[in-house]
Amino acid sequence: MDVPKIVVTPPGPKAREILERDSKVISPSYVRFYPLVVERGEGSLLYDVDGNVYIDLNSGLGVMNVGHAHPEVVEAIKRQAEKLLHYSNTDFYYEESVKFAEKLVSIAPGNFGKKVFFSNSGTESVEAAIKLARWRTKRQYVIGFIGAFHGRTYGSLSITSSKPVQRAGFSPLVPGIVHVPYPYSYRCPFGASPDDPEECANRTIAFIEDWVFGKFVPPEEVAAFIFEPIQGEGGYIVPPENFIPQLRKLANEHGILLIDDEVQAGMGRTGKWWAIQHFGVDPDILTSAKALGGGLPIGATIAREDVMTWPGGSHASTFGGNPVSCASGLATINVIEREKLVERAAALGDKVMKLLNEWKEKYEIVGDVRGKGLMIGIEIVKDKTSRKKAPDLAQEIMMRAWKSGVAIITAGVNALRIFPPLNIEEEYLFKALEIVEDKIREVS
Repeated sequence: MDVPKIVVTPPGPKAREILERDSKVISPSYVRFYPLVVERGEGSLLYDVDGNVYIDLNSGLGVMNVGHAHPEVVEAIKRQAEKLLHYSNTDFYYEESVKFAEKLVSIAPGNFGKKVFFSNSGTESVEAAIKLARWRTKRQYVIGFIGAFHGRTYGSLSITSSKPVQRAGFSPLVPGIVHVPYPYSYRCPFGASPDDPEECANRTIAFIEDWVFGKFVPPEEVAAFIFEPIQGEGGYIVPPENFIPQLRKLANEHGILLIDDEVQAGMGRTGKWWAIQHFGVDPDILTSAKALGGGLPIGATIAREDVMTWPGGSHASTFGGNPVSCASGLATINVIEREKLVERAAALGDKVMKLLNEWKEKYEIVGDVRGKGLMIGIEIVKDKTSRKKAPDLAQEIMMRAWKSGVAIITAGVNALRIFPPLNIEEEYLFKALEIVEDKIREVS
C-alpha cells in the first residue's frame, strides 16, 4: 500500500465540522497536538474522516503496542462481551481477572510472589501504589522526581512535575510529597558534563543523601521513591545506567519501597517487558496501564506479595478488572509473546537509533537522541553549542510531518517522540522517518 496518502490538506472539511462541534461540548482542558480527526485505525495506519492515511508513530499515546484493531484482540473483546460485560470484581469473582493477574505476575520483574490490584487507568494505578506504600510502611513521605508525569488525579498529580499548567490552580495538593531532580544527563541539574552521565547519577544520589535526608526529610519517615524508568512527558529522558541500581541500594538502606511507574514504558515498549529490566533492578511495586488493555481502559498495580497485605475494604474499584478489558489485555500479551514483539522492539529500535544518531551528526538542531527499543526521543535545540531548547522548531517539525502524513508528537517542551506500534511494518516506519528527516532539514 502506498502510504502515507494525503488527499486533502488536513484538517479537511469533515474534520473542520467535527472540530466545531467538539468546541461546543468538550472540556477545554483537553489539549490536542493538532486537529487530527481519526475515523479508524488498522495496524500502524490511521484514516481520518476526510480520507487521509497516516503512519502512526505515537500508538494512540502509547496504548496500541500491537497496532490498531489487531484481529486476535478484537475477537477476544467480542467473545467476552457476549458472555459478561461487567460484574464488579471488587465485590464478586470471575475467572477473567484471575487469568489476567496470573499472566501479569508471571511476566512482572522479580523472582518472588506478587499480587495485583486492578483499576481503570495509569493515574489510578499510581494512586493505588502511593496508598499501598503508605499503608504498608506507616510512613508519610513519598519522594518523586522533577520532570515526571504520573497522572492528574490528586495523589498522582501531587507527584507529577512535568509542566506547570498541570498543577496550576489545583493546590493545596497531597502533603508529604518531596521532589528531587532527575539525572537528565544531557542537561544535568548538578552540572555534570553530558559526556559523563554516571557522574550525573552520582551527584543526584548524593543530593538525596546529603541535602534531602541530611537536612529536612528523615529517611525513616519515607515510604517510597516513585520514578519512571524512562521519563515520558518529561522528554523521553533515559537515566544513566548506574542510577536506578544506586536508588535501589539507597532504598534498601532505609527500608524505603521502590515504585516503578511503567504506564508508558512497559508492555514491551523498550525491548524488554518492563523498562526497569534494562537496569537489573526489581521494584517493590510496579504500575501499568496504557498498552496493558490493548486499547481498552485498565490499570494494574503489581506488588510484592509481602507488600500487598492491606485488608478488605481498604482500597477498591468498581470497574477495576472489568472482564472485557481483562480479556483484551490477556490477548494483547499473547500477541506480544507469539509475534515476539519485545525482541522486535529491541532489534528495530537499534536500527532506528543508528539512523537518528546519523541525524545528530548532520543537523545542528538535533541536540540529543536517546531511548530504548521503540521509545525514542529526539531533542531539538537552537544549536549544539548552546543546547538552548527550541520548542518552536519541534512544534514546526511535528506540524509539517503531520500534514505530510506522519502522526508524530512531542514530549517535554522540545523533543520529538518515536513510539509506533511494536508490530509496525519496517517499510512504513522508515518511510515515516524519511518524512520526519525531510521536515528537520526544512526547518533547519
